[in-house]
Amino acid sequence: MTVRRRFRRRYTMKGAINMSQAAPKVGDTKIAVVVREDLAVWQKLNVTAFTVSGIAATVEGVVGENYRDATGNEYLPMFGQPVLVFAADAEKLKRVHERALSRGVAMTVYTEELFATNNDEDNRAAVSCVEADKLNLVGLALRAERRTVDKIVKGVSLHP
Repeated sequence: MTVRRRFRRRYTMKGAINMSQAAPKVGDTKIAVVVREDLAVWQKLNVTAFTVSGIAATVEGVVGENYRDATGNEYLPMFGQPVLVFAADAEKLKRVHERALSRGVAMTVYTEELFATNNDEDNRAAVSCVEADKLNLVGLALRAERRTVDKIVKGVSLHP
């Protein structure tokens, strides 16, 4: 069985993990964020922060342990693996979205309309009324096996 077929069985099109099979280990996976390149810097940062929060909240073991400085102050944990940030034009971003959907890879999405909302309920409403192929995407984040991520983001450059 190929890696792609094994991975596809773990994730459904809606992004739910099939718990009967173990999720990929952190060392075997990548986290990728793709932001639309024409956004203002503050928008790119906002999209990155919001989209990776979905991964942190839903993928067990992806966040490490708390940090502690020499004085004894404790800090919140972070991802235990790198987060690669890519920049793409609208067409490439749409292609990345389509590739992730076709492989059944769970992802977070951020649409342009979300810049005008100020709460999660309105955010979800703004996304739920638009079909997948018509979403006005400005960014997305995903985590999957390394080779799968490489195939999904193929042709997209790392953010400068």
